[in-house]
Amino acid sequence: MKEEQAVLDFFAQAENLPLGLSVAEQMDKLREQMNNQLWRKLMERLRALVIEHGLTWRIEPTEDKSTPDNLVGLHCTTGKQQALYLRPMMEQQYQGGSWRIYFGLIWSAAPTPDQLRLPAVRGLQVSLQQAGFKSNENFLAWQWTNFHPRSKDFLLRYAQQPEKLLDDVEEIIKALLIGQRALIEQANTALESAPSSLAASLNQLRDQLID
Repeated sequence: MKEEQAVLDFFAQAENLPLGLSVAEQMDKLREQMNNQLWRKLMERLRALVIEHGLTWRIEPTEDKSTPDNLVGLHCTTGKQQALYLRPMMEQQYQGGSWRIYFGLIWSAAPTPDQLRLPAVRGLQVSLQQAGFKSNENFLAWQWTNFHPRSKDFLLRYAQQPEKLLDDVEEIIKALLIGQRALIEQANTALESAPSSLAASLNQLRDQLID
């Protein structure tokens, strides 16, 4: 702490302040660059994982809405024309004074109560709850990680052991993509077929009323 305070006292001096502000500005840019690189490298790894395991997901970047050039995460999309499905994602959020990575399954659109009650969807949710995941109206399941991507410790580790750090981050989302693969596929298949099943039952009901 004494060393840090000495540095602050040095740059607080009027003659040193311009240099300190310039260094701070450049370091902010460096943090952004390293952060973007992290997500790009992770996307490359997950795209290779998709091919290796024959998954149907497309791995896409998630950009900062206010600053499109900055990446804040990644998400999976499907090639199917399916309005409602659960898609794996991993993203960073500013929380408690620092950026922190979380991941889970986000809804592509708002589900109905009937869709939430589908056995395949409930089975997946229960499985993930047992694994420690939380849920809310936007996420069937989500969980914080211990990674703070713009912190000093994280960036130093990323600079010194980039592959090891990427291994550790990848392992978390991999456990969701591969470990919960069957249940996720079952839930999305059920969501895809649910509207047509509902339409069929309504048609049958109409036919009965007409008869």
